[in-house]
Amino acid sequence: MDATGTVVLLLLAFAFYYPLMMSCLWMLGGTYYYFHRERHVDRKQPPAMCDPAPLVSILVPCHNEADNIEETIAWLAAQEYPNFEIIAINDGSTDQTAGLLETLTVQHERLRVIHLANNAGKAMALRTGALAANGEFLVCIDGDALLDKRATHWLVHHFEHGPRVGAVTGNPRIRNRSTLLGKLQVGEFSSIIGLIKRAQRIYGRIFTVSGVIAAYRKQALQQAGYWSTDIVTDDIDISWRMQLQHWDIRYEPNALCWILMPESFRGLWRQRLRWAVGGMQVFWRYAGTLLRWRHRRFWGVWLEFLISALWAHAMTLVIALFLLGLVVDLPPSWQVSSMVPQWHGVLLAFVCLLQFAVSMRIDRRYEQRLGRKLYWMIWYPIGFWLITMVTTVAAGPMALMRRHDKRATWTSPDRGIQLKKERQT
Repeated sequence: MDATGTVVLLLLAFAFYYPLMMSCLWMLGGTYYYFHRERHVDRKQPPAMCDPAPLVSILVPCHNEADNIEETIAWLAAQEYPNFEIIAINDGSTDQTAGLLETLTVQHERLRVIHLANNAGKAMALRTGALAANGEFLVCIDGDALLDKRATHWLVHHFEHGPRVGAVTGNPRIRNRSTLLGKLQVGEFSSIIGLIKRAQRIYGRIFTVSGVIAAYRKQALQQAGYWSTDIVTDDIDISWRMQLQHWDIRYEPNALCWILMPESFRGLWRQRLRWAVGGMQVFWRYAGTLLRWRHRRFWGVWLEFLISALWAHAMTLVIALFLLGLVVDLPPSWQVSSMVPQWHGVLLAFVCLLQFAVSMRIDRRYEQRLGRKLYWMIWYPIGFWLITMVTTVAAGPMALMRRHDKRATWTSPDRGIQLKKERQT
């Protein structure tokens, strides 16, 4: 076999073995986390607070959230935590959000509203809210999210018992499940995102907090320089900068937050492309810093991201060779004979389904009927892996070409089909 054939063979082996290895790693790490930190916790009994409980400021940055903001604020006002304030930051909304927020201040005495004249972006809205907050601890949620009534208890508990805890990421759960994409994302947030965060906590660092539900220690935010206004994924950026300042980030699965996600292909594509571009922006910005020995605890997360990006490019080359072989005669060593799963594909599919089963068994504590979504997850590798692969390949040059002084502003996302129908009727 010539050198080119060896390269192609290694490419095929990497495309197969990498997801297999990572799936096993996530299952082992997630299972270890569950048995040592989660299994014996009574989620119906929130942890005891100090007396008096520290003041918590709940920040709600919002842009054009007229359809959702009343419900979001109502759920926040129902928090069982005894000492909190709510700060809604209206970031240049062009719908009825501003008027609704002013009306809500009459109904909810804990609510304060800050109006920004122009669309300055989520990062700037969060900065404004943090500077106006009276609490030392900040809970940040999106303007269309519903925060579980005990979530603040679980988040603040980590700050009180960990002086080096800079942030705590919560457990997002999908509300809209009317299409196949919605059902797949229910399983994704459990079997992929939730399991990864558990595993990453075991080897020391978390890639990112969940932008839709996260809590911060204000001192850690100040030291890290708050959220960057030029990164399209402010949650990834602040997570990396906090941990580079040696602040700890924890995962709290009991801090539930019900969120809306895209249920159309176009909306999903835009969301995943933004995530990929933001991840690449952060990677390019901090790659040199992360190589220092003092940041060695972050190397696991950094390498995981780097290798996953290389895998996306490897899979792209494999598919390109297969398609090219359909129209031209390639040397035998270059040929990818079929994309139909053979024994290795069946093994990979089995391991993926096993991962879904393990994660759903863990997350059944939070959603009793979660196992019903396992059937739909057989379609996950076909659709979502392909989207992830393409967006990752596209994100590299897009992140490099994006101007550093260009502010990341709001765009109205796709929030599902079923909720749109309900509001129209």
